[in-house]
Amino acid sequence: PLPMGEGLQSLKSRGHMTTTIFGLKNCDTCKKALKWLDRFGIPHDFVDYRDVRQAPEVLAAWALKAGGWDALINKSSTTWRQLPDARKSPGSEAEWKLLLREHPQLIRRPVVVTDDGEVTQGFTDNGFKKRFGI
Repeated sequence: PLPMGEGLQSLKSRGHMTTTIFGLKNCDTCKKALKWLDRFGIPHDFVDYRDVRQAPEVLAAWALKAGGWDALINKSSTTWRQLPDARKSPGSEAEWKLLLREHPQLIRRPVVVTDDGEVTQGFTDNGFKKRFGI
């Protein structure tokens, strides 16, 4: 969390890289990622993407960084398995964007975005050590 009264811009101006974790507040993996960032003193913000739906352009940028729409999706999730078959193979970028706006919980989480433009997904201790140079 950000220090009281301090926004992302003021952290940037003090030379801190801003890290935003996008995920679900009840997700165990997201909780682990947030605890890891706290433990290593890395300033971060958390956005529950069910509460704050991301713009279609943001979803497309994440998909590009992830290696495509299929890579962005958690296909082992209950939500994915419960989708009608017709929804599981979107035929266009517009259909993917609509699917993820309707079901943001399909996005593999957490999505980690830093102000240098880097976007990664998931959490492992070693992965975060590499990502944050620790």
